[in-house]
Amino acid sequence: MGEIPASDVVSAACDALVAGLDSPGLRVLAACTRAEADYDVHDLLPGALDELGLILYPAASEASEQAAARALARRMLAGELKPWELTFRINQRYGHELPLTARLVELDDEYAFLEYSDDKAIAQIEAEVTAEARRLAAVHPRVPAEPTDFPT
Repeated sequence: MGEIPASDVVSAACDALVAGLDSPGLRVLAACTRAEADYDVHDLLPGALDELGLILYPAASEASEQAAARALARRMLAGELKPWELTFRINQRYGHELPLTARLVELDDEYAFLEYSDDKAIAQIEAEVTAEARRLAAVHPRVPAEPTDFPT
């Protein structure tokens, strides 16, 4: 989603190995140096995720945009982003084009019309952003299960 450097992806691969996940692709990804990461992560990540049974959505697809929005919402809930930063990033990335984030874009518009001294209104919007972030973070993509029985 372009939010973290490639070296952080390598660090996450190392953390996954330490936590007990293992696959050949994950080991190769974790072995990347910082210098290699910017060049190799893009090519190595799909295989490593596939080996682990994780989904990598096609770039610029609606599914990838939804996953990125959910990840940003989780970052806000973890305290890594302020509520206004979440709405701003969502609005900058998707505008009014992504139905899943429509309310966050509306809230970003509301931030723009506030007086900076109106603490009560800011608190109200922040509460709504937090509620919306919780909703997004709770949404899980539905992956159709592959049929286990073939018609005879």
